[in-house]
Amino acid sequence: MAADASGAYHAACAGQVVLIIDVIDMGTTLEAALQAGASLVLGASPSFCKAPVPVNPEAIGRYAARVASDLHTGIVLIAEPRVGSEAERIERAAGVLRGMQQGGKEPVGIYPNLGAETIRLVDFKNKIVVAVSDCGGTAFDAAFNAGAPVVTGTTARTFGRTGWENADSGIRRALQVATKEGRGLCIVAASSKALEDVLAAHYFAQRAIAEGFNYIF
Repeated sequence: MAADASGAYHAACAGQVVLIIDVIDMGTTLEAALQAGASLVLGASPSFCKAPVPVNPEAIGRYAARVASDLHTGIVLIAEPRVGSEAERIERAAGVLRGMQQGGKEPVGIYPNLGAETIRLVDFKNKIVVAVSDCGGTAFDAAFNAGAPVVTGTTARTFGRTGWENADSGIRRALQVATKEGRGLCIVAASSKALEDVLAAHYFAQRAIAEGFNYIF
């Protein structure tokens, strides 16, 4: 298991599938979005990010715009702060927004990163969802732009599903990608300072081993 954006970046450079665990709140927000029918979920670093590895939120925005155009759907942007003004969220998501605009897209809305509760604010069905956050979003961004397939997961509850069920969905999603791609799996705790992320990453690794997957980093 690795921790933080640098771990995600180096895992991606090694050709691994990267599973980002950010329990509070990006991983839970995106898990809920998938359950609400989102077509694709992505993470991105905020503007003025100080990650020790390369990130490129504009590239994430361009990719989201391209997929949204292909699927004839909209993009929902999730950003922090959870409690704050939309202007603050727009400022932090400026890089992703520039990339979306370069791809000819504007978000259908910009909403706070509230975990499972976020689905009460917007209809995610068939949408592309991009979550901009300091920890999970930056780790996702670093791995994605280094060329890795990136998946997210959580051990938190969502509406109608227990944390155990969500963990099961997340690990199966990651193993499916890793098996299809013929790659190893790197499980990344979005923040080494967040005990919930570190413990959840450990649990995901145990689950992967129990499923008979042996190429875990």
